[in-house]
Amino acid sequence: MSGQVLIRGVRLYGEGDQVDVLIADGQIAEISSAITSDADTVIEADGQILLPGFVDLHTHLREPGREYAEDIETGSAAAAAGGYTAVFAMANTDPVADSPVVTDHVWHRGQQVGLVDVHPVGAVTVGLKGKQLTEMGLMAAGAGQVRMFSDDGVCVDDPLVMRRALEYASGLGVLIAQHAEEPRLTVGAVAHEGPNAAKLGLAGWPRSAEESIVARDAILARDAGARVHICHASTAGTVELLKWAKAQGISITAEVTPHHLLLDDTRLAGYDGRNRVNPPLREASDVAALRRALADGVIDCVATDHAPHAEQEKCCEFANARPGMLGLETALSVVVETMVKPGLLSWRDVARVMSEAPAAIVGLPDQGRPLAVGEPANITVVDPEVTWTVTGSELASRSDNTPFETMTLPAAVTLTLLRGKVTARRETIEP
Repeated sequence: MSGQVLIRGVRLYGEGDQVDVLIADGQIAEISSAITSDADTVIEADGQILLPGFVDLHTHLREPGREYAEDIETGSAAAAAGGYTAVFAMANTDPVADSPVVTDHVWHRGQQVGLVDVHPVGAVTVGLKGKQLTEMGLMAAGAGQVRMFSDDGVCVDDPLVMRRALEYASGLGVLIAQHAEEPRLTVGAVAHEGPNAAKLGLAGWPRSAEESIVARDAILARDAGARVHICHASTAGTVELLKWAKAQGISITAEVTPHHLLLDDTRLAGYDGRNRVNPPLREASDVAALRRALADGVIDCVATDHAPHAEQEKCCEFANARPGMLGLETALSVVVETMVKPGLLSWRDVARVMSEAPAAIVGLPDQGRPLAVGEPANITVVDPEVTWTVTGSELASRSDNTPFETMTLPAAVTLTLLRGKVTARRETIEP
C-alpha cells in the first residue's frame, strides 16, 4: 500500500527481541515478530535500535539574516541526519525573532522544507537588548505558536526584566530559557578562567558568571511561580545549584550540550577557533560533574546549541573567532561515547534525555512519544555497532565548524522518519 514503511528486525529502545514495525498514515500501525506487508519501503534493520525521534531545544539555523552560514533547509537536513524530528530555532537572527512576522516565517519555512518540525524561539526582549519585553502573547498565538522564549547569545541580566518575563510567561503557559552569563564578569573573556587560559594568555571566563545567574533566576522563578530553563549548563557549581533548586520545589530544568560532555579546556592549546564556544569549554572536573548530573536527572536533557559559522568566522585569531560549534549530526554519537559506553545511560535513558524530556519541557504533544501502535511515527533508527570518523566538509550543514573533526565516534543514525516520511537514510557503515 502506498506510503507504508516496514522496518524489519529492529529492537525497541535497544531491548528485547527483534521485531518488525509497520508505519502507515504517519503512525506506527503494527509491531510484531514478523509482519507480512506490501509496503513501498522495506528497511532491513538487522538488530539496530529504534528510538523516538530526537528533540533539540537549542538550535541556531541562522535564517533570517546569516544564510551564508546555515539556513532552515540545510539545518533541517543536518537535524534529520542526526536523528532529530523537532528542533527549536533560537531568536538571535537578523532581524531578531521578536515579533510574529519573524517567528511565523521560521515556522512556515520549516514546514515548507518538511524534514523536521522547526519551532521558532521568540526573543524575551526587543532586539535582544534586555530592556523591553516582547509581545510574547502575540508570538504564542501566531502561526508559529511559540512555546519558548530566550535571548540566547546574551543574558537577560536585569533582574527586574527577568522577573517580569517570568511572570508574563507563567500567565501564558510558555517557557523562559536563560543564557546564564553575568556580562560584567565576562568582559573580553574568551576561555574558561583557569590555569590553561592563564598559560595561553587568554582572557578568563569565571564559573561564577554562569552560576550567579542560575542562582538568581531560580529564586526569581520561585517567587513568580514560574518555570525557567537553563541553557547549556557548563559547571559543577551549576549542577549543585540545580540540585538545591529542585529540592526546594522550584520549577527549573536544564540542558547540557554534547561538547560540554566530551571536551575540556585542554583543547585550547592550539588556539583553534573551532574550540571557542559560549559558555566556554570547562575543566575535566566540570565535565565529570555534568555527566553525572545528566545520568542522575539533575540535568534534564541534551541540547546541541548547534551554531554554524562560515570559515572566515572561525579561521582567525582565537579571540576574534565567533563562538559556537556544529552539533546536530554528532550529538547522538557523543552521547553514546560519553554516557552509554561508560554505563551512565542505557538506550532507554538516551530516549529520555534526547527525546522525551525535551518534548515534555516545552509541551510538544506529538514528539517524545512511546514506541507503540497508534503513536506518531516520529522515530529514528540507530546502528550501535559501527564507528565513523567526523569530517566537517561531509556533514549536511552548510558550515563545517565541528570541534570533532577527525574524531572516530561510536554509533550512527541510519534512518529518521517524520510522521512516517523518511527524512534521512544512511547506509550502514562497516564496523
